[in-house]
Amino acid sequence: MSIDGLPPLRDVIERHGLQAKKALGQNFLLDLNLTGKIARAAGDLADTTVIEVGPGPGGLTRALLFNGARKVVAIERDERCLAALAEVSAHYPGRLEVVSGDALKTDFTTLAAVGGNGGPVRIVANLPYNIGTELLIRWLTVSDWPPFYASMTLMFQREVAQRIVATPGSDAYGRLGVLAGWRTQARIAFDVPPQAFTPPPKVTSSVVHLEPRAAPLPADVRKLGRVTEAAFGQRRKMLRQSVKSLGGEALLDRVDIDPTRRAETLSVEEFVRLTNAM
Repeated sequence: MSIDGLPPLRDVIERHGLQAKKALGQNFLLDLNLTGKIARAAGDLADTTVIEVGPGPGGLTRALLFNGARKVVAIERDERCLAALAEVSAHYPGRLEVVSGDALKTDFTTLAAVGGNGGPVRIVANLPYNIGTELLIRWLTVSDWPPFYASMTLMFQREVAQRIVATPGSDAYGRLGVLAGWRTQARIAFDVPPQAFTPPPKVTSSVVHLEPRAAPLPADVRKLGRVTEAAFGQRRKMLRQSVKSLGGEALLDRVDIDPTRRAETLSVEEFVRLTNAM
């Protein structure tokens, strides 16, 4: 089924020989109703530039354009997909810019400044599973805040999504939950079953929507990264042991945190206090 006048995605994949590559973490989302739901979860796209990572054959790209994005800048590493994306670009003249390259080597701040045309920038992507977490951490820890994006609407394995929205005391709470909770308000928008993808992954996926906090608690982003890495690197140990390399009990005493507590019990605010005491 096509809702935008372009060929069905299964036909596009067959015609261009776009079988998903496991090495690239590819799972193509072919249901245009679902891609439309993701686009709508990102909010009002009018006057917005959307940055998309890993568009593949262009299913989500088409939904973003169909739902009114002024411009989509899509970063695609797989050169096999470029011809299919060129067809989408021709269907939406002047509204799709395809960047052939590796997202992990992309300067997103510069990309947003060049491609944003002064309007809001949103990141919307069905992220390749093998780079999703790393990209999110990079976007959460950009040096300038407020960041270059107005929101992020991203697909992850459900286990990762639960870590992003986790709160203190839960099994899923860790470094990712602290960083996301510190700088954004994050929520799981909806789940996507394996059978919605080609090939179907072995896990359920979830779409997470994150909006930057205007004024997160002040802390040095690199130091906070070091504190969370140390604390959760030995999460079953007491804090006096896990943060020993950063100052141990003396550091914890300065911010009145019980050294026998474990990392997963600390709030975001307590991690910030710990960071600022270093």
